[in-house]
Amino acid sequence: MFSLEIECDPDDRDLLIAELWENGSAGIVELDEVSVRAFFEDDVDSAGLLQLFPGASLRIEEDRDWVEVARDQLQPMQVGERFCLVPEWRDDPTPRGRFRITVNPGMAFGTGVHETTRLCMEALEEFVRPGMTVLDVGTGSGILTEAARLLGAGKVYACDTDPVAVDISREGFVGSVDAVSAASMDLVVANINPETIVRLAPDLVRVLRPGGWLLATGLEATEVDQVKAVLPPAHEVRQKANWALIVCQL
Repeated sequence: MFSLEIECDPDDRDLLIAELWENGSAGIVELDEVSVRAFFEDDVDSAGLLQLFPGASLRIEEDRDWVEVARDQLQPMQVGERFCLVPEWRDDPTPRGRFRITVNPGMAFGTGVHETTRLCMEALEEFVRPGMTVLDVGTGSGILTEAARLLGAGKVYACDTDPVAVDISREGFVGSVDAVSAASMDLVVANINPETIVRLAPDLVRVLRPGGWLLATGLEATEVDQVKAVLPPAHEVRQKANWALIVCQL
């Protein structure tokens, strides 16, 4: 077995980890705020990985269960006031008063680690009401869909253009918000990226019922004005680290 140590911008860590899993990593450890170590079996093409991740340093590892070592680094995480995210291989008890969501870190974007995911879950706690119809655009791992359902939403729909994400989340359909009927949603959450939000803005607004809520994120604080310009007047903008969530009401 060998490992690669890779430095990255903290804002890009979730995407880097997902890419490492997709390229055959057997386990990943977050060393600090700016670096991760990914473990690979000997039959994985190390030369190809070094080309794919320039600047990475390779180390030959001793014979240990590195998958278990990597898993031990991942602990349950409490998010907002209502949720507890637990890696699928752990059996820790759920804290009193919290909803348990089982996650498979690295399999798709949306494990609860990233600031935008936490911003969305905290906002869902506030805006989801029993019986609401909710749409999760770019569902990724499906964590926001599950959160809305646990909070009492009546119907929850999810879409993603990545068939793998839809398969992993076991939710929704392959496609985007343009396939959804007009004025059919009480709340839409879109944790994607600023370019896509700008492109989808007319449909994100079109599918909302009067008085409906839009939660748009996946953007850095410096990109807020660009996105606000194409959305209804913002009710508020929330921020966590360098990431922002725009809350709009139709």
